[in-house]
Amino acid sequence: MTLAACAPHGPAATQGGTAGAAAIGGPFTLVDQDGKPVDQRVLDGKWSIVFFGYTYCPDFCPTTLTTLGKAMDALGPKAKDAQVVFITVDPARDTPAALKTYLSSRVFPKNIIGLTGTDAQIAQVAKRYKVFYQKEGTGPNYTMDHSTALYVMDPQGNFHSVIADGLTPDQDAQAISQAMSGAA
Repeated sequence: MTLAACAPHGPAATQGGTAGAAAIGGPFTLVDQDGKPVDQRVLDGKWSIVFFGYTYCPDFCPTTLTTLGKAMDALGPKAKDAQVVFITVDPARDTPAALKTYLSSRVFPKNIIGLTGTDAQIAQVAKRYKVFYQKEGTGPNYTMDHSTALYVMDPQGNFHSVIADGLTPDQDAQAISQAMSGAA
């Protein structure tokens, strides 16, 4: 893997740290892995861990989703009040069917929601979350360089905090649990 294949970029991420009045998140319209149109209300009612990635990612995305699967298991009963939302940065390849197949891995979070859309829709939601992404290379084997932070959104769909990439499942679970308990 080259650095650009799926390298971490984006806002300074702190484990469980609140970024003050950062304007992260907001309205969007996308399509879920079942082909159903959804908007930002998909975040309502549960704590949401929003992660931007893509299904062809050679290592970082599947590693992060596996870690989140273990973190959700570590939350125990609290996991029923949380969900992982995976938003693709590669809508050309990540169709609803491709997302559904990819996200069905038994090691990924059980309650994961995959979202895709048009290039313009993905650009809009990425801008609202301050996510960097760009295509690297040409032909069918291109990769996507993209931000890797996890965005914790409260049950009203508002930004709460950022969890840094590269943490252990227990550290991710602790940060999610602290957010859910109202701790910073």
